[in-house]
Amino acid sequence: MKILITGSKGQLGRELNRLFERDGANGAEVVFTDVDELDITDRGAVDAFLRAGDFSHVVNCAAYTAVDRAEEDKALCYSVNTDGPGNLARLADELGFRLIHISTDYVFDGTAHRPLTESDKPSPLSVYGTTKRRGETALLGLAPESIIIRTAGLYSAFGSNFIKTMIRFALQGRPQVQVVYDQIGAPTSAIDLAMAIRTILFSNKWKGGIYHYSNEGVCSWYDVAREVFDALPDSVPAPELLPILSSEFPAAASRPLYGVLDHSRIRATYGLRIPHWRHSLRRDFPEIFNSIKSSASL
Repeated sequence: MKILITGSKGQLGRELNRLFERDGANGAEVVFTDVDELDITDRGAVDAFLRAGDFSHVVNCAAYTAVDRAEEDKALCYSVNTDGPGNLARLADELGFRLIHISTDYVFDGTAHRPLTESDKPSPLSVYGTTKRRGETALLGLAPESIIIRTAGLYSAFGSNFIKTMIRFALQGRPQVQVVYDQIGAPTSAIDLAMAIRTILFSNKWKGGIYHYSNEGVCSWYDVAREVFDALPDSVPAPELLPILSSEFPAAASRPLYGVLDHSRIRATYGLRIPHWRHSLRRDFPEIFNSIKSSASL
């Protein structure tokens, strides 16, 4: 078994790297690449790399995730999120490797107001969501036995994310912070998602298709910010938290107002036990806090 992880310098890629280093790879060889080693938008480079690598599995964590910037940077967003997965999928059937691709709840418009299942019809609101949906379509058309995992609100001690932004605001001494309270979903610990992917890879129970994975529970971003501020040490005063509507928050891209994902399929297929978002956030908080506090600038 030989596994390729693309996008290894992103939040999920780095957690997968750390997980395999800590828990081992069950005898498998794991190769980690980022854009410097393998640009998934370069069809020729992908072809050469995969033909030479003799991989049994590929986990595609590479993505363009700057949601607002994507509204202007459309060409690059399409290239990474749509063309990239297609380049990988074109070779999956020919070379016989199994492919896991990470997608997003932003493929939905957020009007359902009930947990979203894999069979619900996508209707993205943004360039980012549209490119991710087209990536899904390209992948399933070219390599239908692939696995797509849609997730939401990913966070970790690495990269940029909402949790780190809230901590940074507190450490900067901001007196007030405005956070939307009408965008409903649940954040996802990259640690938990990495463990779920590892379970799938070594389960010997491969079943292609789309799966939903986020942490359990339902909350608004206001609720998440409240949890972050409640977890701050006594030495760091929490800003006053002010709830606002999405319509009051300036953003280039529209977000789905409701993105709660139904996890029934991935739990039943792979026997996963998915932690509640509050449990995971409290577990992960010390490392995230310390990573920001020890950085050169806030």
